[in-house]
Amino acid sequence: MAAFCRSITKLKTKFPYTNHRTNPGYLLSPVTAQRNICGENASVKVSIDIEGFQLPVTFTCDVSSTVEIIIMQALCWVHDDLNQVDVGSYVLKVCGQEEVLQNNHCLGSHEHIQNCRKWDTEIRLQLLTFSAMCQNLARTAEDDETPVDLNKHLYQIEKPCKEAMTRHPVEELLDSYHNQVELALQIENQHRAVDQVIKAVRKICSALDGVETLAITESVKKLKRAVNLPRSKTADVTSLFGGEDTSRSSTRGSLNPENPVQVSINQLTAAIYDLLRLHANSGRSPTDCAQSSKSVKEAWTTTEQLQFTIFAAHGISSNWVSNYEKYYLICSLSHNGKDLFKPIQSKKVGTYKNFFYLIKWDELIIFPIQISQLPLESVLHLTLFGILNQSSGSSPDSNKQRKGPEALGKVSLPLFDFKRFLTCGTKLLYLWTSSHTNSVPGTVTKKGYVMERIVLQVDFPSPAFDIIYTTPQVDRSIIQQHNLETLENDIKGKLLDILHKDSSLGLSKEDKAFLWEKRYYCFKHPNCLPKILASAPNWKWVNLAKTYSLLHQWPALYPLIALELLDSKFADQEVRSLAVTWIEAISDDELTDLLPQFVQALKYEIYLNSSLVQFLLSRALGNIQIAHNLYWLLKDALHDVQFSTRYEHVLGALLSVGGKRLREELLKQTKLVQLLGGVAEKVRQASGSARQVVLQRSMERVQSFFQKNKCRLPLKPSLVAKELNIKSCSFFSSNAVPLKVTMVNADPMGEEINVMFKVGEDLRQDMLALQMIKIMDKIWLKEGLDLRMVIFKCLSTGRDRGMVELVPASDTLRKIQVEYGVTGSFKDKPLAEWLRKYNPSEEEYEKASENFIYSCAGCCVATYVLGICDRHNDNIMLRSTGHMFHIDFGKFLGHAQMFGSFKRDRAPFVLTSDMAYVINGGEKPTIRFQLFVDLCCQAYNLIRKQTNLFLNLLSLMIPSGLPELTSIQDLKYVRDALQPQTTDAEATIFFTRLIESSLGSIATKFNFFIHNLAQLRFSGLPSNDEPILSFSPKTYSFRQDGRIKEVSVFTYHKKYNPDKHYIYVVRILREGQIEPSFVFRTFDEFQELHNKLSIIFPLWKLPGFPNRMVLGRTHIKDVAAKRKIELNSYLQSLMNASTDVAECDLVCTFFHPLLRDEKAEGIARSADAGSFSPTPGQIGGAVKLSISYRNGTLFIMVMHIKDLVTEDGADPNPYVKTYLPPDNHKTSKRKTKISRKTRNPTFNEMLVYSGYSKETLRQRELQLSVLSAESLRENFFLGGVTLPLKDFNLSKETVKWYQLTAATYL
Repeated sequence: MAAFCRSITKLKTKFPYTNHRTNPGYLLSPVTAQRNICGENASVKVSIDIEGFQLPVTFTCDVSSTVEIIIMQALCWVHDDLNQVDVGSYVLKVCGQEEVLQNNHCLGSHEHIQNCRKWDTEIRLQLLTFSAMCQNLARTAEDDETPVDLNKHLYQIEKPCKEAMTRHPVEELLDSYHNQVELALQIENQHRAVDQVIKAVRKICSALDGVETLAITESVKKLKRAVNLPRSKTADVTSLFGGEDTSRSSTRGSLNPENPVQVSINQLTAAIYDLLRLHANSGRSPTDCAQSSKSVKEAWTTTEQLQFTIFAAHGISSNWVSNYEKYYLICSLSHNGKDLFKPIQSKKVGTYKNFFYLIKWDELIIFPIQISQLPLESVLHLTLFGILNQSSGSSPDSNKQRKGPEALGKVSLPLFDFKRFLTCGTKLLYLWTSSHTNSVPGTVTKKGYVMERIVLQVDFPSPAFDIIYTTPQVDRSIIQQHNLETLENDIKGKLLDILHKDSSLGLSKEDKAFLWEKRYYCFKHPNCLPKILASAPNWKWVNLAKTYSLLHQWPALYPLIALELLDSKFADQEVRSLAVTWIEAISDDELTDLLPQFVQALKYEIYLNSSLVQFLLSRALGNIQIAHNLYWLLKDALHDVQFSTRYEHVLGALLSVGGKRLREELLKQTKLVQLLGGVAEKVRQASGSARQVVLQRSMERVQSFFQKNKCRLPLKPSLVAKELNIKSCSFFSSNAVPLKVTMVNADPMGEEINVMFKVGEDLRQDMLALQMIKIMDKIWLKEGLDLRMVIFKCLSTGRDRGMVELVPASDTLRKIQVEYGVTGSFKDKPLAEWLRKYNPSEEEYEKASENFIYSCAGCCVATYVLGICDRHNDNIMLRSTGHMFHIDFGKFLGHAQMFGSFKRDRAPFVLTSDMAYVINGGEKPTIRFQLFVDLCCQAYNLIRKQTNLFLNLLSLMIPSGLPELTSIQDLKYVRDALQPQTTDAEATIFFTRLIESSLGSIATKFNFFIHNLAQLRFSGLPSNDEPILSFSPKTYSFRQDGRIKEVSVFTYHKKYNPDKHYIYVVRILREGQIEPSFVFRTFDEFQELHNKLSIIFPLWKLPGFPNRMVLGRTHIKDVAAKRKIELNSYLQSLMNASTDVAECDLVCTFFHPLLRDEKAEGIARSADAGSFSPTPGQIGGAVKLSISYRNGTLFIMVMHIKDLVTEDGADPNPYVKTYLPPDNHKTSKRKTKISRKTRNPTFNEMLVYSGYSKETLRQRELQLSVLSAESLRENFFLGGVTLPLKDFNLSKETVKWYQLTAATYL
């Protein structure tokens, strides 16, 4: 700790308060790199408030202009001669925020300006000099002179685990002990006085974490014998509170050293001071202790095996004694996050009682490894397990759950300390546990768990010498680099395949061995360093010199690549230190985005005083935004019991070096969060009708806080609030009952501040999902793709509580859809009509629709890649400007919400027909949908190129304790979703199929419908004007249609409309009718009927529905025949059910004849009369193709077709057919799938021609035909194109639109 303090003090001196660059005292507006921003030809109108001018100065400028140029333009209004003005002493402040634009950056690169352009709001700035700018967070001379104190400022921080022990209570207890000893040696009634001495000893042990050493136990026994105090009847157990003995000792205490009482007390006093030394020195280096005069031996020469004695676990609660029968420890030794050997299990023992309960093993553990072979970063892990007492009925677990041992806690210890000395002597290790216990009066339980702290006493050998780990010398003059081109082709190909893999996760043992062997050939591929280091066979001292030599020769890595070297796979100090050196090139804004990962990476540091800690604190000293975010992340991390002490030290250092003003601001925010948390708890616990009253009353306390303070927002420190607008504060009706908190902006030019405050939900997963989406958006922007994403802020301010930014002018899809009835989720127009309501002019609506297309594409890609599940219309929102976004990320990485035995999220992502209606601009597919598909595929491919980055970022978050991100296995979903080994063309095809799958998903609409019902507490059916079945335009009743006498599934037909499927013919005979009628229903429509009956009649026993899951192909005759029998049986059971069910409007609507039923009969009759033949007519439209050639294969990707023309004006069912003539036998025939009822189909299908040389292809031509597939007549020709392949440069991909003509086709 002293070394850490010295290190922090030295760091602090590098950031003097006089340096304005690192101590501006205000926040800088973040910037985002955007491709072509400096060359972008876009103008914006800027309004600048200047002191002395009544109205703001307004002018138009280019977004690529630097802020400095904008300042100069503004100053032209004030000064005639700018040569007399120091332009560099001016800043542009954002109106409404304590935030300043960065003078050396483009105006358009600032996130604030990008948001103004996104929302189409006024860009309003304020011209100020440095001196006029509020600098109330700057450090002062007094701050620079104040010494570093890690604990001084932590007293106001809520610490969930550790309670700091001060020296004073122990000193007082020692004084009390010595007073009792003096009395015992002077008074005649020694047994009573000695009893008081023993009680004083017990208090000292209790203050020292309940540790009672063997020497203290033996000394107490000896002292009791010396005064003839009664002993416990149990041989192994000494009672300290036996009954008072009436017999008196024959001798009074004297100062005679031979007096037995005096001798016993002397031994007891010595044992107490030994315990005090042990407690004080347990965390120290051997060289800091008394035995520092020992000789030193280098670890690499030490052949002894690693061994230690597990003595005992102290401070066991009485709850454990009743709940657990036996205890054992699992001892494991790890390096780079993996076990070096098979873990060793201790013997199983029960509890003993001396002063306190303890578990005593006194067992020697020997690992089969010589100390010389231990890596410097070797960590010993001790995991405590309890075997539940089978006779105890008090545990909350069921008997079945109680059978297995329960993990009670874990503690880790580096074998070499920060001075590189091997651990020796007795160590006291603190182990926090969270186990099932009986409730004890006075303890606070959380979700059935109670925090317990126990102390493990572990005795390491104390040899006559200290063992030190010395770093091997590296000869930097030896340069060992080999040319990759000198390898044989097959070896080179194999090596390149491994180097091009997305991450080290997919490497086999053979791959790793091969890569390590060929590591000197890889210098031209610097990004593969993490793969190479992960492939190292071991990190023994004898091999380190070569590894370090490789490291020092290696070219510098980009910061985002070097980030992987901070993961658990890389414990080596040299590797991690070099990684931090490379990461130092990262910008402050980029670092701010990635801070959660850096905070988690602190867990993988072996020592507190690491390069990573120094790096984070140095950046925090130079940037208030980083310091602010780091504070909240460290504060949240204090809840991690295993690492809370480390985070406490880093947080203490941050508060100590950040300066008094910043510290006071952060503590104000902490107080505000505590107050809001209290209000939220009260509102949540209140009954529904009383909530508003409770809210208004409780908010008065928050208002009184604001009367004394202005306060920056924890979510965004550039926003300063001065008071609450209590009348506008409210709560949301969802399960967690979050608060809507409205605050008045302290800046009169700013708007009101609205946030949501939640308790009862863990927001850390939301933070992570939103962070990943923000990084995706930045990747897209960097590549020139603006998907107009809505990025809102979210902050976990403690366990199960936090703050979320509210996006203005937005509603949930459920709220929009239910304006059109409870079945609004089954209609196509609600979203379009809602957008038109807020964008009445055609120009406004076009802009909103465009925003919708772009943002919807971004949401589809982001939610799919992150596996965001539990998607329903209550957690998808739409802004009045057309921007769509998702909220509530409680389920991700593919962990779907279950609905019975089915995943509720069966579609890859949410894309419904009402969304498609907005995208297309109507019911029919248009080229706008092709734009949407292209945007999705482009966005997906850009993210795929960064697969390694996302896997690394998520991997670094594994130790954070998120329930759905606990191991490397949880990353498999993202890796599979990103398809890293496929080409861009293959990925485009893959994502297009996902779009088709999502768009055709009835399950999504049904899921939305469920949420409409749940939110409206739906009871009964809607009115006739509101359809209850997605395929029926209205709701019908038996009063209109007549009751049904008989119903059966008569037969089934095979259909092609456009794809092959089976439709079931239902025969219906109604009362009063002689002739039956027929309706045609698909299996999915039967399924929809059953699902909705289950919701409307949850208490009725409905007939079992046939299983939808079919192994193999679904649309085949055998499956249809089987389903016909099952569906018929289902209908008979349904019609024989209670009349409430059998005659409800839902059943009647299902059997009501639809227009398509009448058409189907009419078409069938006309089909009997004669088949249609294709009619030649007008040809129109164009096809977009991608043509490429590689590895002897021609790839024709059919992407889109637009503006097809038909003779009768009906929408065709287009598909594409290709040949490579001359081809007499038609072996080159290839076909796409059929697209349904559209003039603007999207295919994104690859037609592959293998085994054709370039010479052969030059003699061929590509003949492409577009046809319409018809079920009751012959397919007809829509257009074609013939392309001679000799005209193409097959060495590169050609993507182009080709006009369709009336060319002949095969």
